[in-house]
Order: sequence, then C-alpha cells, then structure tokens
Amino acid sequence: MLSRLGALLQEAVGAREPSIDLLQAFVEHWKGITHYYIESTDESTPAKKTDIPWRLKQMLDILVYEEQQQAAAGEAGPCLEYLLQHKILETLCTLGKAEYPPGMRQQVFQFFSKVLAQVQHPLLHYLSVHRPVQKLLRLGGTASGSVTEKEEVQFTTVLCSKIQQDPELLAYILEGKKIVGRKKACGEPTALPKDTTSHGDKDCSHDGAPARPQLDGESCGAQALNSHMPAETEELDGGTTESNLITSLLGLCQSKKSRVALKAQENLLLLVSMASPAAATYLVQSSACCPAIVRHLCQLYQSMPVFLDPADIAALEGISWRLPSAPSDEASFPGKEALAAFLGWFDYCDHLITEAHMVVADALAKAVAENFFVETLQPQLLHVSEQSLLTSTALLTAMLRQLRSPALLREAVAFLLGTDRQPEAPGDNPHTLYAHLIGHCDHLSDEISITTLRLFEELLQKPHEGIIHSLVLRNLEGRPYVAWGSPEPESYEDTLDLEEDPYFTDSFLDSGFQPRAKPRLAPATSYDGKTAVTEIVNSFLCLVPEEAKTSAFLEETGYDTYVHDAYGLFQECSSRVASWGWPLTPTPLDPHEPERPFFEGHFLRVLFDRMSRILDQPYSLNLQVTSVLSRLALFPHPHIHEYLLDPYISLAPGCRSLFSVLVRVIGDLMQRIQRVPQFPGKLLLVRKQLTGQAPGEQLDHQTLLQGVVVLEEFCKELAAIAFVKFPPHDPRQNVSPAPEGQV
Repeated sequence: MLSRLGALLQEAVGAREPSIDLLQAFVEHWKGITHYYIESTDESTPAKKTDIPWRLKQMLDILVYEEQQQAAAGEAGPCLEYLLQHKILETLCTLGKAEYPPGMRQQVFQFFSKVLAQVQHPLLHYLSVHRPVQKLLRLGGTASGSVTEKEEVQFTTVLCSKIQQDPELLAYILEGKKIVGRKKACGEPTALPKDTTSHGDKDCSHDGAPARPQLDGESCGAQALNSHMPAETEELDGGTTESNLITSLLGLCQSKKSRVALKAQENLLLLVSMASPAAATYLVQSSACCPAIVRHLCQLYQSMPVFLDPADIAALEGISWRLPSAPSDEASFPGKEALAAFLGWFDYCDHLITEAHMVVADALAKAVAENFFVETLQPQLLHVSEQSLLTSTALLTAMLRQLRSPALLREAVAFLLGTDRQPEAPGDNPHTLYAHLIGHCDHLSDEISITTLRLFEELLQKPHEGIIHSLVLRNLEGRPYVAWGSPEPESYEDTLDLEEDPYFTDSFLDSGFQPRAKPRLAPATSYDGKTAVTEIVNSFLCLVPEEAKTSAFLEETGYDTYVHDAYGLFQECSSRVASWGWPLTPTPLDPHEPERPFFEGHFLRVLFDRMSRILDQPYSLNLQVTSVLSRLALFPHPHIHEYLLDPYISLAPGCRSLFSVLVRVIGDLMQRIQRVPQFPGKLLLVRKQLTGQAPGEQLDHQTLLQGVVVLEEFCKELAAIAFVKFPPHDPRQNVSPAPEGQV
C-alpha cells in the first residue's frame, strides 16, 4: 500500500516538474536581461550583439510551449502569469523608449509582435498588456524614416489581425488610457469577464508607473537598472496629442518605404472594413480616423506645385494606391512625384470608402466633401487666376476618372452640380460652383473651356443618374420642346421633303419655328421615336454639302468605323444606366398640362452656343465640344434621343435642337465657301495636315477649314450613334451589330 502511494506521489511530482522547470527557465532568462542593465558599462554595443535577442526568443518559445502543454484551454500557465503579474511588457516598453542598448526598440517591437501573434490566450484585455501596447504605439511613427518602421508595421499588423478576430477590441485598443481611467472610476474590471484570471486584480491596482519585475537577487541592483530607464511621465500615457493605432497606421502610410506604406494601408483598410456596426460607429464617432485621412489628402494637394500643365495631369494615368508612382518610362515633369502621391492617396480614399462599413464609408465620403472638396478645392475652382483654374479643373477631372465608390461619387455630384432637381430657367441663379463651371465652358480662354469640357465629359461617364438628370433630363421632362400645333407624323415619309434640301434657308427656318394656326392637339401616341432610322441617319450624312466633304478623297475609314465605335460605347452606356428604370418611349404629351416655355438648360445652351461657332473656333476646342455632345447623344433615354438625334420633330416656337443648330451652321458655311478661293483644294490639304499626311503649313482661313472637317466627321458620328441606338431592321432593339457598308 505504501509503495503504491509512493509511486503515485512520484508520478505527481514528475508531472509537475516540466511546469516548474519552464517557469524557472523563464525567470532565469528575464533575470539575464535585467542583469545586463545592472552589470553593463558599454552603452555603444548594439542590442543585437548582446544576449538580449536570444533571451527574448527563449522566453517567447517557453510561453508558446507552455500554452501547448496546457490541459485546459484558455487558462494562463505559470510563465504567462509571471509575465503579466510582474509587468514585464511594461518594463520592456520603457527600455525600448530609452533605446538602450542601441536597437533595443526594434527588439521590443519584435517581441511584442511575436507574443501577441503566437500566444493564443487573449492578452489585449489585460491592463498589463494593454498599457504597454498603447505606449509602444506612441513610440512608433515619431519621425519620418524611422529605423523601426518595418517592426512597427509588423506590430500594427498583429493588432489589426486580433481586432479582426474580435471587433470589440477596436474601442479598447483605440481609446487607450481614457477607457482604463473610466473603468477604474466606475470600479469596472480592466479585463473582460471571460479573460479574468488571478492576476487581473493586481493589474488593476498599479498606479500607472511601470513596475520592474522583482526577481531574486535584483533588489540590490534596482537603482542601476532604473538609471538606464527614462522617467515615466504623463506624456507617454496620453499627453496633449491623441496617439493610437489609427495615428500610428497613418504615419506608417506616409513612409518612404513602399512596402511599409502599402502594408500600413492594407491594415487601415482592414480596420474600416470590419462588419461590426458597433466598431464602425465607434471608429466614426470616437476616433480621428476620417478627419486624419482627409487631412493627409489636403496636405498632399497643397504640397503640389501651384501650376501644373493640364496635359501632364491628363497623361498621368494608371495611378493606384497599390502602385502610386507612374511608370518609369514616362516623361518626367516638375511636380510629377507630388502629383502621383496625391492621386495615389485619393485613389486609396476612394478604395477605403468602397470597402468600408457603410457607416464609415458615409462618414469618410462626407469628410472628403466638406474638408477637401469645399474647403480646399472649391476656392481654386472659383479663383480669378486662369492658371489656378486650369490646374484645379484638370486635377478634379483626374480624380473623377479614378473615382469608383458610390458614396464618394454621390458627394462629388452634389458638390459639382448641387441638389436642385427642378427644370432650369434662363434667369435663375443655380448652384454657385455649377454656374461657374458652366461659364468656364464658354470662357474667353480656349484652354480653360477645353479643360472644363473635359471635366463634364468625364462626369457624364460616371454611373450616377443625378448627373444626366441635372445637366439635361430635368429640362426635357414633359417634352416642352415639341410644338403642339398639329399631330406628329405616323411616319417620316410625310416629311422627307426636308431631307431634299438639307441646307434650309433662314427664312424657311424662321417660318418653321412659328406655331401653326390649328387647334392645340397632342402628337399621336403611336409615335415612339424609333421608326424610319434610315431617314434619320441619311439626314445627318447628307447634311454637309458635297463641296465641303473631303473624306472620300482619302483612304480613310468612314461611317463604318464610327458605327463600330458607337456600338461599343452605346453598349457600355446602356449597361451603366440599365438600373435607372428609364422609359422605352417618349412621355405622351398631356393636352391638359399647361404649356410652359422651353429652356434647354445652362449646359445644353453653352454646348449649342459653342457648336454654332464651330467654324470660328480652334480645332482642339471643336473636338472637345463635339465629344461631349456625342457622349450625351449615346444615352438611351427617349427624350434625349428625340431632342438630340431626331431631325424631324416639330420644335416649339423659339426652340432649337442639335440638328437645327447644325443646319444654321451649314447655312453659314454655304455663304463662306463662296468667299474662299480654291476652297476644295485647301480643305483637302487641311484634312491631310490634320491626319499627318501633309506638312503643317499655315493657310488662310485655316480655322474655318478645320471647322468644316470637324463638322463632317461629327455628322457621321451622330448618324452612327442614331443607327446603333435604333437599328432599321428592328426598331425595338437597343443595340445591333455594327453593319458593313454605309446606309
């Protein structure tokens, strides 16, 4: 019986020996680190050349091994208890701040990262871990180009990973000392209930100064150890500036080392994309996350040169937050690096808003709108300096080109176009910025006009219904541009006489605009704007007189190429607007609806005005005006199609359409042709110059001749758009394969 009891006791002792040996080894390694500070007199030896890194690794291995041997999951072993109870992490953090021996801070960051990553027991809930984690976050990112950037980003990566596993940690990690102080005042435990252990109460009782572990034989050398440790002050515990995981990540995002910056951006993206509504709300309401992100965007904008060439800005494409620098083979220009940094960070903000929790996305989008769009960018867009207008407008266009997030697009549209949804009037006072931008499309400076028109063209390609509604559709509601004098024709065959004389004299136009003396009747409801597309196409193709056409004399692809291009663009546009619920046919006119004067809107008015001066404007400006009008004509709304692409509608008195503007331009052209000697030959030479087939010598009437070339091509483009939108073989289809041959 006694022998059996002895065997049991021996077995029990043997079972406990590994735990006792592990704790003893753990204490010995920690004692070896503290003895270094007691005994060492050489303050120049780097930490990596001492035994400190080796001892820290042994301590880590012991903690991991101990946890693996624990029978009960979730319980802290003796070594982990010792680490927490004796505030070893607090002491290491203080030694890291002292940066003694040199490079000690890197060792501390590495040890913290590995302990948090490899020890599965939840540690961040304990005050003796939470406090040094907060202090270590404040130690990092204090200076640009810090030697510990690599270790800092590894440390923040581990923290973000832990928060992803338990989103409730976000508030605890971000709030730092404030949350601890409130819990003390309220008598709350500083460890969550599920993680409370025997040492939790001891952690709660300490007074805020990191306590050095009291190891056997150390008390006599305590003063020597403390002499190497900086005095703890309130500044490290909080100070006057907020410093936490968010500010640390933002500091690392600005690192010159691309890998460090990219990893920090990925970590920040991880935080804002967490699915927890509570965590997202806390991030918005109780942290400086959104303001700090936008503040950096404003700083990057203000760091760019005041004057940048719009052509350089437009050419710098493909800027991504994952690869913010432009390809090395591109030509360099002053301010290129700063421009790439700004566009890269804007792309990152856009990506954050796209991926973030809805609460964070809306808050960040509003912060960008208020602090960047309104406070920083708008003064530049309203500036009297032409160069300032050029640079800011070109930058805004580049930003729109990169913009993908619906929330930020919504804010950008409200910023640019306002929120008014009512039809415009000629004398109204629209949204201030919108009015200025419209005015810039018809600026005395052709370069400003071109740059602003590019902005609107980019805007028209964004997937937001409010854009096309604000610019065009709100003024076409109810079809007030249609004359009420007589029913609309069932077929275009009744009006083919218009096609026989595509030039139309001014007197004919004037008489055509007058209301007919018949009872006010609504047009036939069977009219759907999709019939007789062949007549529509030929109306545009035949609009330019033969003596003003030159494309047939050169080996160039003509109308067929425009059909092919228009087919692809129309498919893209139709896909973008598919979810907007647009009608398939024009709204029937209501005879009981009071007649109201038609105003095409400020945007179409300036485009039509520009188009009417196509023979007197620079070639590049004409290209941009026609490009914007082509974009508008592609939209598959029946009112847009009718107003821009139907030559046969009966216009209300005083109204003009795109076709009527073109007709007047052709009438003006027919008179000018008579005053230009050798007009056909000069026109052909100018076309060759524009296509690079002839030297670019200056000719008389060159602006006029270039305008005629643009006019011919634009009419072919409009014909192609009309064809692909409503093909003749099936008027109910939205698109059709590009045909071979001309209509």
